[in-house]
Amino acid sequence: MQTNDMCEVTKVNESAVNSVKQQLPDMTNVAKIFKALADETRLKIAYALTIEEELCVCDVSEIIGSSTATASHHLRYLRDLSLAKSERKGKLVYYALADHHVNQLVKIAYEHAIEESEKIGESN
Repeated sequence: MQTNDMCEVTKVNESAVNSVKQQLPDMTNVAKIFKALADETRLKIAYALTIEEELCVCDVSEIIGSSTATASHHLRYLRDLSLAKSERKGKLVYYALADHHVNQLVKIAYEHAIEESEKIGESN
């Protein structure tokens, strides 16, 4: 069975391959970021923090429709990967995205998904 998404012959561009291999950094930590954001609940939390700069655990639990323990677990996971930061204010713990890079990453991913779904809608 032949597919259209594979080369019909093997012809490696050795100079391009060698150049890329020499420049390719360790992607372990980058993969961890995408793994964290691959969870729909954590992605919702991150997106919520692009809308409202700071939310307490109680707010997040209401937004995602979970217990405060579950929300806290997801927020800690994001914090442990340096995607979010936390601050205790009295009896409440507030979370925010770690920096503008995380904010941009979440927004760009969302915009890309919207554009792709619009393209699919146009082709139907």
